[in-house]
Amino acid sequence: MEQQDAQQPVFNIEKIYVKDLSVEVPNAPQIFLEQKDPSINVDLSTSATPLENGFFEVVLKATVTAKLEDERTVFLVEAAQAGIFLIQNIGQEDIQPVLMVGCPNILLPYLRETVSSATNRAGFQPVMLTPVNFEALYMARQQQLSQQAGNA
Repeated sequence: MEQQDAQQPVFNIEKIYVKDLSVEVPNAPQIFLEQKDPSINVDLSTSATPLENGFFEVVLKATVTAKLEDERTVFLVEAAQAGIFLIQNIGQEDIQPVLMVGCPNILLPYLRETVSSATNRAGFQPVMLTPVNFEALYMARQQQLSQQAGNA
């Protein structure tokens, strides 16, 4: 029985934390006198780093840029929400989907709160990150990589 338990898949959230947070309002205080709403651009990226003994650090990073029509930056927020996850007894072919789909799904609500709070504290309306389909992004990336391998 113990041998069977030892082979059970393990997925634990060990720690969730803000790894990096930066807020810039380069044109303050004049920017607060603007009446026009800025356009907001959000870029997301995910990375995973193996640590030791089945532990992985996964980082979900958002760069949120708000600009006016004349290209003046209203604000720039960079936030990296990270987690340490214990992943054991999972086949090698399943590790990447867990790291690039499952873990970012767990981190996104925390990143959303971090970005919202940062923009609010900077004196602006909170920016709420929209839901993200990490599975679709992962599948698109895998398809892109296989096409590149086929062309090489």
